[in-house]
Amino acid sequence: TGGMVYMLKVYKLPSATPQARGKPMVNLLPLKAGEFIATMMPLPEDEATWDEMHVMFATSRGDVRRNPLRDFTNVKSNGKIAMKLEERKGEKPAELIGVKTCSEGQDVLLAITSGKCIRFPITEVREFASRNSTGVRGIKCSAEDRVVSMSILDHQAIDKDVRDAYLKQTSADRRNTNDDMDGSLSESNHEGEASLAQREEMILTVTENGYGKRTSAYEYRITRRGGQGIINIVTSPRNGSVVASF
Repeated sequence: TGGMVYMLKVYKLPSATPQARGKPMVNLLPLKAGEFIATMMPLPEDEATWDEMHVMFATSRGDVRRNPLRDFTNVKSNGKIAMKLEERKGEKPAELIGVKTCSEGQDVLLAITSGKCIRFPITEVREFASRNSTGVRGIKCSAEDRVVSMSILDHQAIDKDVRDAYLKQTSADRRNTNDDMDGSLSESNHEGEASLAQREEMILTVTENGYGKRTSAYEYRITRRGGQGIINIVTSPRNGSVVASF
């Protein structure tokens, strides 16, 4: 959460049973006081593929940054600065909430506590050469809001009418009806529907009071970074604030 990156070989992790308590990470990594693990990022065993990959960072304030993965291939035992976190007078410092590997042709989805989210192409975030920078704005957050999750989705260029027809059909299927959307999905579109179903990704959003919903990634329109986002889930008194969306 403090903007540092550490690297640890998997074989150095102790093997244990499902009932074991595990080993404290402070015994494996040189974490500072008040510093917590924000995310774990498994990397391909074949290091030759790393040159084609990028790393996307997201902070609790809604900033994002994209770096080549090769910038983090040589990490010393005491860690390496991954991202500079913005500090504002009189406010709690920003925290690193997520780090994901990605490649061009994918999208970023950021979710915030108030129930909104934003989805934009990875190419909306330029590739940074420096590690000592705060990045650029991914989503606009209020002073009381914070980003809680970042997901990487495959970019889908789909005709709006085809997408809407598919979503309506799947909604009808979930209700166990025989309604073929009043004929809005013709026989010629069934092949396209099967293709959409094969590529479909789902987003699970969970609130602090234990409620959640599963939504097709097709429901989240692709836009430009830096906006206020769209409604992801209603944060009513019953639901509470969003704690995760993945």
